[in-house]
Amino acid sequence: MDIQTNRRGETSGAPRTSPSTVQYLGLDIGGTKTAISLWAGDAVLVHKIQFPTGGSPGDIIARILTTVDELSQLSACQSDGSISRPAALGISCGGPLDSKAGLILSPPNLPGWDRVPIVSIMEEKTGLPCFLENDANACALAEWYWGAGQGYRNMAFLTFGTGLGCGLILNGQLYRGAGDLAGEVGHIRIAEDGPEGYGKRGSWEGYCSGGGLSRLYTEISGRIETGKYICDAAEQGEPDARKVIETCAFYLGRGLALLIDILNPECIVLGSIFVRSEKLFRTIMESVIEQEALMLSRTQCVILPAKLGELLGDKAALGVAVNGLHRLTPGL
Repeated sequence: MDIQTNRRGETSGAPRTSPSTVQYLGLDIGGTKTAISLWAGDAVLVHKIQFPTGGSPGDIIARILTTVDELSQLSACQSDGSISRPAALGISCGGPLDSKAGLILSPPNLPGWDRVPIVSIMEEKTGLPCFLENDANACALAEWYWGAGQGYRNMAFLTFGTGLGCGLILNGQLYRGAGDLAGEVGHIRIAEDGPEGYGKRGSWEGYCSGGGLSRLYTEISGRIETGKYICDAAEQGEPDARKVIETCAFYLGRGLALLIDILNPECIVLGSIFVRSEKLFRTIMESVIEQEALMLSRTQCVILPAKLGELLGDKAALGVAVNGLHRLTPGL
């Protein structure tokens, strides 16, 4: 396994490349769409098929299996006439789930998916080793392998999108916790009171998410708008939108300071909203971190926007396959 070296010369343990002959399948199960992608070598996208996530779990799984079979046949058609097949399949899905048992456990955005044994189903039908991670963990793997987190042994990835989830890479390994619940930072109460997110008023997700931005904006202006609208309006100088962004940036910095003090990471990668609107948040965020976090810890940590863009969800599923296969066969 190739290894990376971080900025202090330490090895990260994350594979930089896979042999060009190795192929993987990635399955990203989302609330609105499901995407299956075929990858070759070091994250080269060969083909991708996606469709709406509608119908019963059985209907969706049947369509997934048909698509996986189609992509597996495409994988076998090598230009030199040789026969190949994917080495592993990675599954990224919103939680809660049990990655060890391979179960999807009734995610809010997947009604009816109650204790679905997705890994055993896929392994039985495809004959491939299959691996499952929640979407935040999967995105953390992708940004660690191929994105902004390359070269670091200790990093956190925050979704900062519709909600606020977190994936953790600690000491060069994905950290899941005792029951796949590590990284549920959106549930932290960051203020005594405030907009509700993750079922708790004043939670970090209540302030720092697309839904949080919308709720803050409604409280201030009386109007209902999306997070994207609010960020765009703030860039144009709209007072209510600017006030919302300033509040969000303040609590973003306060929460990040907690992560920095507790985890002492080298890198925190922020997704979605921060990628699109970094300049709106960074100055206030950094000012709060400077006030709140331990000096040595904060000087050892860089905060970066996610790098993988529109491919993040697809590469997240790929990252699950790569990480799972390397755990099975460390010398690959």
